[in-house]
Amino acid sequence: MAGEQILVVEDNERNMKLFRDVLQATGYRVLEAATGERAVELANEHELGLVLMDIQLPGIDGVEALGQLRRNERTASIPVLALTAQAMDGDRERFLAAGFDAYLSKPVDIVELVATVKRHCERGAR
Repeated sequence: MAGEQILVVEDNERNMKLFRDVLQATGYRVLEAATGERAVELANEHELGLVLMDIQLPGIDGVEALGQLRRNERTASIPVLALTAQAMDGDRERFLAAGFDAYLSKPVDIVELVATVKRHCERGAR
């Protein structure tokens, strides 16, 4: 699904650069947002194959941004992957129950990131 447009929602510049560089090197087009509010705006303005959503963001957090995406007919079916440093027992299950399509904990394994993105972009394209 190379060429697919992915929205990366991350407020840490170093992490954003890493995700952008990896995804672009894999052939994806990347949009960037540093807040949940901006993520919702961009999702409404662009055709997206997937959203990588940090949980802890300034303003509305990733869970609330996901809720807004899911309540909007235009963005409800976009795969959204949780991307978080919250890796305590039960966090994965909690984020999946909140409606995320997958959960990736930081520090992110790059091979797992690329494989998960590819899998969910392919699933969303069907």
